[in-house]
Amino acid sequence: MREEDKFSGSLVSMVGKYSRFRFLGDAFVVGWSQLFYDWTVSYSQLAPLGVDKQVIVINGMFPGPVLYASTNDVVNVSIHNNLREPFLMTWNGVQMRKDSWQDGVQETNCPILPGQNWTYSFQLKDQIGSFFYFPSLLLHKAAGGYGAIHLNNLPIIPIPFPQPYKDYAVLIGDWFNADYRDLRASLENGVFLPHPDGILINGLGPNQARFEFEPSATYRLRISNVGLKTSLNFRIEGHPMLLVETEGSYLIQQYYDSLDIHVGQSYSVLVTAKNQANGKSYYMVASSRFTILEHSGIGVIHYPDSAGDPVGPLPLGPGLSKYNFSIEQARSMRWDLIASAARPNPQGSYHYGTIPITRTLILENNVMVIGSKRRFTINGISFMHSDTPLKLLDYFQLNEESKYAAAAALPSSATSIVDAFYRDFFHIVFQNPLLEVQSWHIDGYNFFVVGMGWGLWDESKKAGYNIVDAVSRSTVQVYPLSWTAILMELDNIGTWNLRSQNAENWYLGQELYIRVKGVWNWFDEQSDISARDEAPIPDNVIKCGRAADL
Repeated sequence: MREEDKFSGSLVSMVGKYSRFRFLGDAFVVGWSQLFYDWTVSYSQLAPLGVDKQVIVINGMFPGPVLYASTNDVVNVSIHNNLREPFLMTWNGVQMRKDSWQDGVQETNCPILPGQNWTYSFQLKDQIGSFFYFPSLLLHKAAGGYGAIHLNNLPIIPIPFPQPYKDYAVLIGDWFNADYRDLRASLENGVFLPHPDGILINGLGPNQARFEFEPSATYRLRISNVGLKTSLNFRIEGHPMLLVETEGSYLIQQYYDSLDIHVGQSYSVLVTAKNQANGKSYYMVASSRFTILEHSGIGVIHYPDSAGDPVGPLPLGPGLSKYNFSIEQARSMRWDLIASAARPNPQGSYHYGTIPITRTLILENNVMVIGSKRRFTINGISFMHSDTPLKLLDYFQLNEESKYAAAAALPSSATSIVDAFYRDFFHIVFQNPLLEVQSWHIDGYNFFVVGMGWGLWDESKKAGYNIVDAVSRSTVQVYPLSWTAILMELDNIGTWNLRSQNAENWYLGQELYIRVKGVWNWFDEQSDISARDEAPIPDNVIKCGRAADL
């Protein structure tokens, strides 16, 4: 049974005929549906931490409804923008195979203007796992607008653990009581975001998020850090967590008492309820990491015989600034080479460590003064948006001269693009010279996190890379004064956003785009892209800027 069948009450405005089989020629293909969601994005006055604030809700919900789907499904999400500002939604970790037209970031899509609507339509090829969506423009994420995405296996592909009794979405993140427009104005004036006012669990303040457990039942908790800038440690009083999946990859199953979850990351854990609660209820905690002041979001695990809320101290997590705990935990995670994910073949059948590297990129984050204002940079360059999305500039051949994010002699602003070809194999090193944890994400792909360590990266570090069972994911942390290395096959043609997941960094220029082209045709001196390899421009595409009248 599919998750959306079991929890149909969680679906919002889903219509359309359910199609589990598709007939192609003389064969049936198992596992495909057309799913339709109708979402209205609007404001609501809420007070998650006791201070009234204009929150962005979806169909009146904060967080928004869970998007349930399975491998191969075609998802259609109609967004009605009832805000007073342009709006875009992006799908964090969903790969949008062949279709960066649907990615929902500023250089792939024109915004949905106030009072208008637009329908995203994308197929979930070769993906399972736990993800989330969020608004990508104008710091809207600081006001909410986010929700969970649960992508399930096809019935013929078994999950590598017993079927849980129930799934719970657990969205954790820092929260700021200030209006997002005031925060945005501060950033534009060179004032960085303040310390958060607290931590929310599923959009709720302390002791408000409640999770009902039945004795001895096993639950799958899909946890995502949907905050703006704060790494969080997640733990449950008296309940060890069996880590099983992250961002679409099954992991070697290990128990953890607590998990560090950095901005933009998602994990699945299995939690087995106690045989007898003896009238107790239990704390669920998400506490800030690597901050001056510790903030904690608190939820409640409640059993049928629980008598009220938990009492006593919160369960202890790691020390506030224990970086070694965090990095060693990250290194302990391994890809499950035996489990099958979206397809009936083991994850380890793809031997990434034997593929020759086409190109190495060293990407160093920093903060610099450009034109009398502080900006965040990659290799000295702060991203400058065009007046027209890059996808439209390319399609209508209106291309501007763009600049690869190479080391700049002086800090500067530019529309940074890395051009690459289909099936290139990239080695990317994120170098962090600052004293804060960085979090990096690449749209359109998962990549293999092959190494991380303190100090400066150099070629000698390759000798310590994990080239066998490194975790495959789409968001990775880089610790202070350290580096993280990834390997990635560019098997998804399109224009894809590489960004800081820290909202202030991203808003102030810490991003670039990877433009993956078809194989170069030397005779015609152009790259060849077939309709099989990249989806055509959508019939309902929104045009803006210099493409508005084309």
